[in-house]
Amino acid sequence: MSEITIRIMNESDPEVVSGAFHNQGWEKPVHLFRKYLEEQKNGQRVTLVAEVERDFAGYVNVVWESDYPYFKEHLIPEIQDFNVLIKYRRRGIGTMLMDKSEEIIRERSEFSGLGVGLFRDYGAAQLLYVSRGYVPDGRGMFKDGKYIQYGQQILVDDDLNLFFVKRLC
Repeated sequence: MSEITIRIMNESDPEVVSGAFHNQGWEKPVHLFRKYLEEQKNGQRVTLVAEVERDFAGYVNVVWESDYPYFKEHLIPEIQDFNVLIKYRRRGIGTMLMDKSEEIIRERSEFSGLGVGLFRDYGAAQLLYVSRGYVPDGRGMFKDGKYIQYGQQILVDDDLNLFFVKRLC
């Protein structure tokens, strides 16, 4: 079995992470991961990196103060921007990243929150979150800083989310 490690993002990661996603056809610019590092240094987030035999496999963020109104109001840390490279999926890496994220959050909060997209591309994530005990926060769909209202027409894209919470016991 391959050795999987989970560690905190360091200064050498932004180029590696961005390049790995570029190689799979997803554009995640280097400056995004440099921003994550800066916010990590400032205590705003923790970015975890997963590696398989020292090869980058995925990452996730724990954001201490969410922009999502319900989480912000209730001081619920948010798990954000959770990605595992396609070639490394179905090996338990996502579960390990989530386990470590929840362990880190548990040090400061009894609740964890996250948002997930609503179309098919997010199906595996939706199933993972529900299987881990996350439940909808009951506030409905959220996009571009607003809750979606009945009858409202919107574009379904990566910014349309449903938010979930979990009590960490």
